[in-house]
Amino acid sequence: MSLITPRTPPGTMELLPRRQVAFQRMLDTIRRGYERFGFVPVETPVFETVETLLTKSGGETEKQVYFVQSTGAIQQGHKPELALRFDLTVPLARYVAEHERDLAFPFRRYQIQRVYRGERAQRGRFREFYQCDIDVIGKDSLSLHYDAEIPAVIYHVFRELDVGGFTINVNNRKVLLGLLDGLGIAGAERCVLVLREIDKLDKIGRDKVRDALTGDTLAVPAAVADRILNLIAEEMSNDDTLAALRAMGIDNPTFAQGVEELATVVCGLKDFQVPDGAVRINLAIARGLDYYTGTVYETFLNDHKGIGSVCSGGRYDNLASHYTKSTLPGVGISIGATRLFWQLMEAGLIREDTATAQVLVTQMDPDLRADYFRLAADLRAAGLNTEIQLEGGKLARQMKYADKTGIPVVVLMGSEERARGTATVKHLTRGEQVEVALGDLAPTIARMLAG
Repeated sequence: MSLITPRTPPGTMELLPRRQVAFQRMLDTIRRGYERFGFVPVETPVFETVETLLTKSGGETEKQVYFVQSTGAIQQGHKPELALRFDLTVPLARYVAEHERDLAFPFRRYQIQRVYRGERAQRGRFREFYQCDIDVIGKDSLSLHYDAEIPAVIYHVFRELDVGGFTINVNNRKVLLGLLDGLGIAGAERCVLVLREIDKLDKIGRDKVRDALTGDTLAVPAAVADRILNLIAEEMSNDDTLAALRAMGIDNPTFAQGVEELATVVCGLKDFQVPDGAVRINLAIARGLDYYTGTVYETFLNDHKGIGSVCSGGRYDNLASHYTKSTLPGVGISIGATRLFWQLMEAGLIREDTATAQVLVTQMDPDLRADYFRLAADLRAAGLNTEIQLEGGKLARQMKYADKTGIPVVVLMGSEERARGTATVKHLTRGEQVEVALGDLAPTIARMLAG
């Protein structure tokens, strides 16, 4: 029988154990941050009905769907009835509409699960990846204070992730839509296409965006395109940006509403104790998906802008219009955890973490096997993650195992230590070693780990 060559499917991230621990701890940090603000967990099936999944409009995402089909259904020639979710927003819409009567509004949910898209396989682009979403869904209405709370949560999460400086970019699509209308760019579809081009500024640069705006398809007058791009390019404080917008003399109710909503969010972030330096009004942020109707967000790492946005989202007027007659406005944001982790690894900002075990109890003497098991049980009872080296053997091999798997502390006890009622504790990375009484073993290890 010929062997199948083992290979990871393209477009997936598969990690060795110590990096997997680091990734899991990133997810745990995000989860803790979401729960600290009172968000509750939700999980939905990995697949949805095709009818449910393909109702969302905007963007190219729906062209990247993976359909699910059983072998029996394939043999019978049936069309797929199920498809893998490509984001967590559509499942949320279905979930809220289905369970509307049982939920308390505003409904504050977080969801950390994998999603699937048929991306073209290339380095750093994934077909299977984790998204970490938070959303607040209202019934009939939803205060703008939630538009400020969402980036405040992200500020606290990214501080705990400790990935260096970052900036949360904030805008409001009403500002841009009203500005376009006020400058004579008519037609809803045309305005949406203009917004999509503006949203590419950070990716393709001003000249290419200007060419797209003034080209035959969009036909934005050159003077108007320059006025828009000049406004966007100005780097001012948030207060100065708001003042400049108000001073433009744009007589358009959508524009005026957008400016005041933007001001409310910026003011609300101050109330949430988010420093001004962490938030920037960026008029180029439009978000490519058409269902965003107001506030929009993009988050960038200050020292690694080439990574691109690591967290994005915004406000939408009616989340579940395809599934219920109720009006369910919401606001949310998503961290693309797999892409973020991969990019941080590439930039050298992620180090391999220690193992889940904090302590390895070695076996130096087969006759003391019961003592070793008792030591391990006592350490676990004291709250220390403890592994016991079940096979024993040469001590050098046991120490090498601890080092390779990333277990920082080992416990050694031979017959002489047993007679004295002591054990030796060694911190492998620091080289610190001490012999302590068995009764002091757990607190000594805890101090070593804390140091």
